Amino acid sequence: MSNEILYILLPDYAAHEAVYLSQAIASDDFSMKENPKYVNKVVAPTMGPVKSIGGFSTVPDYSFDSMPDDYAALVLIGGFGWSAPDADKVCPIVRKAIESGKTVGAICNAASWMARHGFLNAVRHTGNGLEQLRLWGGENYTNTGGYIHAQVVSDNNIVTANGSATLEFARELLLLLENDTPERIEMYYQFNKQGFCNLFPK
Repeated sequence: MSNEILYILLPDYAAHEAVYLSQAIASDDFSMKENPKYVNKVVAPTMGPVKSIGGFSTVPDYSFDSMPDDYAALVLIGGFGWSAPDADKVCPIVRKAIESGKTVGAICNAASWMARHGFLNAVRHTGNGLEQLRLWGGENYTNTGGYIHAQVVSDNNIVTANGSATLEFARELLLLLENDTPERIEMYYQFNKQGFCNLFPK
C-alpha cells in the first residue's frame, strides 16, 4: 500500500482544517521527520493552483485525472467549494476509496457533501449539525439515526467532523492510520488543545 495521504482541496478550501493532521504526519516535536510513515499530497480538480478562503494558493501534486489508485487515506478538506459543480467529480474517487476499505476523512462542508451523495448512510457520523446534513443530503441522506452530535465520529474507516473540530479530526485520523503510538497522538492533541501554559504552568 502506498504511504501517501491525499488531501482533496477545492477552490475556497478551509486551510486550517488540514493543518494539524498534515503537520503531525510530516514532523514531530522537534523537526521535520527524516523517515515519515506517511507523505502528504494535495489533489485538486486540475494541476493549477487552488486558492483557500484566506487567499493562500496551493499547487497540487495531482489532479483528479492523474491521482494514483493506491494511497493510504483520502481526506476531504472543507470549504465553500463543496457546493460547486467541481465537487461532483469527487464522487467516483470517494466511492472507490470506500469500496476499497481505505480510510476516508471529511470535515465541515465536505461531510455535508458526503451526506448529499449517500456516503454516510451506512455509518455513524457527524458534521455541521443534523439540519445542514438534511439540507445538503435531501432524499439521498437516509441515515439521520446515525448522526451523533459530537465534534468527530469515526466508524468503519470513515471519519467525519464539524468545522470547529480540526484537532479532533486530526486525532482520529492519526489513530486510524497508526501514525504514532496512541500516547504520543494524545500528547499532540492535548498540547494543541490546552496550550503550552496550561500544560506547563509557571
